[in-house]
Amino acid sequence: MKILIANTLLMCLIYVNNVKAQSSVSNSSESSSVASFGNLIILGEILDVFDIRNVGANWSSISKRLTNSCSTEMEYYLRGLQAGKIWAVKMDDSSGKYNQGYFWGNNYWTGSITQCSFIYRKNTNNKNITKINKNTDLTYINGNFLGASEMMHENPPFIPGFYMLKVLLNNTHTLGPPRTVLMGLCLPGSCQLNDVVEMTQKAEPPTKNFQVIGVRSPTLNNFSLWKDFTFQILFSATIIVTLLLIGGTGYDLVLRKRYADKMRMKKYSKDLNSESSSGLGCTTYDLTQGLPDKANKANCTAFGIPTGVNNNNSDENLAIEPTPADDEKLGVCAELLLSFSVVTNFQAICDKNVGNDTIPSIHGLRAISMLWVILGHTMIVVFKYSDNMELRKVVEKEVLFQAILNGAYSVDTFFFISGFLVSYIYFRTNAKGKLEKLTQGVNEFTAGTYHFFGLVGYRFVRLTAPYLYVLGVVEVVMRYLEQNSVFEPPTQDHINCPKYWWRNIMYVNTFFPVEQMCMLWSWYLADDTQFYIIGAVILIIAVRHFKFAAGMLTVFMVSSWATTAYIAFSNNHMPNADDPFALFDKIYDKPWTRLGPYLVGMCVGWILFKTNCKIKMSKLVVISGWTASVVMMLYLLFGLFNTTLTQLAAAAYSSLSHTAWAMSCAWVIIACSTGHGGWVNNLLSAPLLYPFSRVTYCAYLVHPIVNRIYAMESDSPIHMSPNSLTTLYLGQVVSSYVLAFLISLSFEAPVVTMLRILSPNRKRQI
Repeated sequence: MKILIANTLLMCLIYVNNVKAQSSVSNSSESSSVASFGNLIILGEILDVFDIRNVGANWSSISKRLTNSCSTEMEYYLRGLQAGKIWAVKMDDSSGKYNQGYFWGNNYWTGSITQCSFIYRKNTNNKNITKINKNTDLTYINGNFLGASEMMHENPPFIPGFYMLKVLLNNTHTLGPPRTVLMGLCLPGSCQLNDVVEMTQKAEPPTKNFQVIGVRSPTLNNFSLWKDFTFQILFSATIIVTLLLIGGTGYDLVLRKRYADKMRMKKYSKDLNSESSSGLGCTTYDLTQGLPDKANKANCTAFGIPTGVNNNNSDENLAIEPTPADDEKLGVCAELLLSFSVVTNFQAICDKNVGNDTIPSIHGLRAISMLWVILGHTMIVVFKYSDNMELRKVVEKEVLFQAILNGAYSVDTFFFISGFLVSYIYFRTNAKGKLEKLTQGVNEFTAGTYHFFGLVGYRFVRLTAPYLYVLGVVEVVMRYLEQNSVFEPPTQDHINCPKYWWRNIMYVNTFFPVEQMCMLWSWYLADDTQFYIIGAVILIIAVRHFKFAAGMLTVFMVSSWATTAYIAFSNNHMPNADDPFALFDKIYDKPWTRLGPYLVGMCVGWILFKTNCKIKMSKLVVISGWTASVVMMLYLLFGLFNTTLTQLAAAAYSSLSHTAWAMSCAWVIIACSTGHGGWVNNLLSAPLLYPFSRVTYCAYLVHPIVNRIYAMESDSPIHMSPNSLTTLYLGQVVSSYVLAFLISLSFEAPVVTMLRILSPNRKRQI
């Protein structure tokens, strides 16, 4: 009985407790449903760096710190905002503010410098502003569409200016690690930079932790193109070259017409001689070939001097070939003028034929590598000037994107091609005895010295003409963009080029710190020229002392590997796709770390010369070679994906990876040139690629300028998406090659032809 009573009491207590608990939960729920939430963290308020309302609220203290003109015009601006004036509202609308995507990498709150610059209009006549009809709000001024928001225009009582603030955000509790943002402000144009800093500091609430670390104004600059000395030189050079192009082209057309008339007369002549009907000779064979054979002569259609187009990757035509005798005897001055013929040079660039000394697949390999270079540089610029930078971290995790991140191997392809051609052409030219003709009657050392300075001098003149012109363009363009763009330049070319341009034309800029380099991408030209000098010495020695030259090449190769491994190991360098340009100034651009691919190319050139491009291989060898080459390339492109190397393995990888890539390219060229290339050879040897290959040098020079102009001339950052990036890349390719053709026609092709005319190995026309 007692147990029953106790159980009953226990159950009653449990029931009472459950009722109380439910009542408590119910009361709590009712309480929460009516609760209010204050002190919410609103990112827009936290990132409100410049609040014009705070300037107005503290105007009495702020105005005393400003210059008189700025204080007066700012007061007009504040009163305009207070009165709701359209020009004042537009100025506020033109200023940059946080809008979205801060945590997605939006560091550019640029506003609109374009809108700010159009708020004040000179010679505004409101009578010219009319409505189309009562049912539309579209307006026009002098027939120009203004848009739906433009009903009536009213000039402000001052000319607005645009200012770019560089602000460090230190609110790490909410915003994460400190970040730097750029913000545009449309303010009265009389305000000085210090005035803007003063107003920004007062416009910032005391609870926020911002720091202005810089301010500049694209509208306060005094830069004038016509007063710029470098621009004056470029303009003068452009005028002179343009006149030469017009004169050379006109003279060429006159001679062509005269030749055509002569052929029509000979057509009816009984004494027609088929040998003399070749007329004035072939002008459109490529520099890679030797003398045109009779079959080629029969197919020639162009008139004038033999012309071709070369680039820094090809080093073709080491010994200038003599010209076939022409029917019409031309003086040297006439031939030099004809070297500027746009018609002849364009035909040479677009010629679908290649010479007997040319490996056709080289053209395809070079053209595709150039497209790869443009893609990589385009991505670098997009990543820097985008409003969704964090997307890079997402796409970098994609396997296929590793091919873009490892685009540095495209430059190794160029080094390989350059080494291959300098070796292959030199040995073939020497085998024909053409080099000995230039140095008859002198001893071995003197002959070698003549050969060396002839090779280096020819290359220097051929490369430097377009290079020097583009170097000046880079200086002027970057100085203009630095003064007028809302974005900061990626490099200090506007400072370095006036100081250190001589390092570029001497091809020694990679021996100096990267911070002092003008035209950053010119590191390749410096390295390639230095390799050319080394290669020339080895080749000249190899003609008479082959074993000693082979030993030199081996020492250079091993030394390059060892040096790269030591630098990588001592700096704990980890090659990975996250930062492919790590240790740029110690490993990436230094000649002693990039020599391997060039020497591999020289070896392949000698092999194909010795075998005359005839190597018999079994099917097993061919399959094994292609498999090894493809596997090696795929590993170099994708092998480091989600992989962490030990320090020793990383040093070995840094040392050998570039040479390994060149060895893979070596198999491609050997297989394609010996009849084992299959569809790969058909692709790389496609005539469609020849013109693009021939202007590779100029495309390499100009394409980064196109990248920078596109990004920095805009008043807003780039937004990355697959479709926009594809469209952007294609546009960059087209623009770069159009400019490359113009530069090649104006500078590169004429210089190459003039070198041929002035060559001591050429029979002069009298």
